[in-house]
Amino acid sequence: MELPLDAVEKRVLGSLLEKEITTPDYYPLTVNALLAACNQKSNREPVMELDEAAVREALDCLEAKGLVAPARADGRVARFEHRLNEALNLGRRETALLCTLLLRGAQTPGELRGRSERMQRMEDLQEVLMVLQHLVEHTPPLVRMLPRQPGTKELRYADALSAQENKTLVVETAFAAPSPGAGDDRIAALEREVSELREQLSCMRAELDAFRRQFEG
Repeated sequence: MELPLDAVEKRVLGSLLEKEITTPDYYPLTVNALLAACNQKSNREPVMELDEAAVREALDCLEAKGLVAPARADGRVARFEHRLNEALNLGRRETALLCTLLLRGAQTPGELRGRSERMQRMEDLQEVLMVLQHLVEHTPPLVRMLPRQPGTKELRYADALSAQENKTLVVETAFAAPSPGAGDDRIAALEREVSELREQLSCMRAELDAFRRQFEG
């Protein structure tokens, strides 16, 4: 599989993934149906206003990368389908989370759970974190965890298919002279670290439970 993908390619691929699951009777999609899916205002961040030429160009690029192909024609109108699962061997849960990231950008595990439920229901955040970890460890990586933003407690994840990486870094100097409010900042940083460790521990517990269930009668 050839990466990275630009913003239009991600929107086209995400729309094909979504419509295969949510409207299977109308899938594979015609160019007009795909254009409408790419430009719809619900479940899209940001909302786009693509034209047919942009969608066709993205389809050509995705086909060259082995991620999209023309469907077998049952009529005169050409239809298109994604080949992501064949290329990457993804399950339903992985596909739902990756699709949601492609269509709506970086999100917290809680947001991903709620927004992907129409495609695949997940029992709790531990299951979401476990699936996200699989996507992070996939070869090639399909999801990345973003650096924690100052003043936030929750982790955020983004797809790893983009050409543009998140370059926001928080640099802390251990021996810098303390400034007003520095003590509060250090406490907030420690609280964020504890929260992150708890989430990682929850993910490990979920993976262990899943492993144990394989051997239970």
